[in-house]
Parts: sequence; C-alpha cells; structure tokens
Amino acid sequence: MLTPDQVLVVGRVSAVHGVQGWVKIHSYTDPIDNIFAYQPWHLLEAGVWTPLKLTGKRRQGKGIVAGVDGIVDRDQAQRELVGREIAVAKERIPAAGDGEFYWRELIGLRVRLADGRDLGLVSELMETGANDVLVVRGDGESLDQRERLLPWLPGEVVLDVALDRGEMRVDWDPDF
Repeated sequence: MLTPDQVLVVGRVSAVHGVQGWVKIHSYTDPIDNIFAYQPWHLLEAGVWTPLKLTGKRRQGKGIVAGVDGIVDRDQAQRELVGREIAVAKERIPAAGDGEFYWRELIGLRVRLADGRDLGLVSELMETGANDVLVVRGDGESLDQRERLLPWLPGEVVLDVALDRGEMRVDWDPDF
C-alpha cells in the first residue's frame, strides 16, 4: 500500500465500456497510451492507494480502455471504478532526459527575470498549437499581482531552469 506522497496521479477512470466490465480511461500522459507503461496502477480505496491488476488494455478510437481483474460486468465497473483516480508509484516514473522536464516539476517554480526581478510562480501550463505556455501568477514577493502567459521556449524565453533552487530565469518584458 502506498501513501499519498509516494504516488503520482496519471489518469482517472471516466466511464464504463461495453458489458464485460471494461472501462474508459482519461489519461493525463502524453501520448495518452503512455499510461499503460506505468504499472502497477493504484486506486484510492478507504484512504489507501491499493494496487490494481489489468486484464487487458488497448486504444479504442481516440481514447483508451482497460479491463480490470475481478471486474466482470458493466454495473460492477460503474460502482467500483468510475470516477476514481489512477496513480502509480513515483519511483516508477522515469527521470526526464537532460534539459527536459515534466510539467509537474515546473509548477510552483519561482520565475525571475535575468536581472533578478520576480514575476511570480508557475501555476500551470497550457498546451497550445505552437508551443506550451507557462501561466505565471504574481504573489506577495513579485513585481505585481499580474498573471502572465509566457511561451515555453528554452534558449529564447526560458533561459535557465534550476529545480534544485526552485526557480527559472526568463527573458521577458514584464510590461507584456
């Protein structure tokens, strides 16, 4: 059994699929079927993350579906699985490559201009067609309380990411 600080939520069971107890999975990974590479899955049950064994998994149209050991029909899947989050042990997630970062690592970083002025904290990231975007929210330590959208462009806008210091340096006009 894992504790909440030992897991990373990677998806959730979104709906039932068919009559034999299979379920639709909403994956937080990219691409969506990467969630299958992280095993075993765990579901929160009575405050404890318990392991879950899959009996099958596949892409289905634009989504993914899975069969779960011990779940034999649609009604049981609806009662016991739908709406529950899927987590994996953090130790099962491979380290990001050199110069690469998981979004979860960037959220909460303090964003500073090259001259040291503070823009705030990364509150979330958004995927857009051209590039990902950092949502930076001002706080009590920053220049102002503004929310800024900065493109994730390493080497151009993002100069340096220092996870050990909990910050990143950017080249950005604070008036923008």
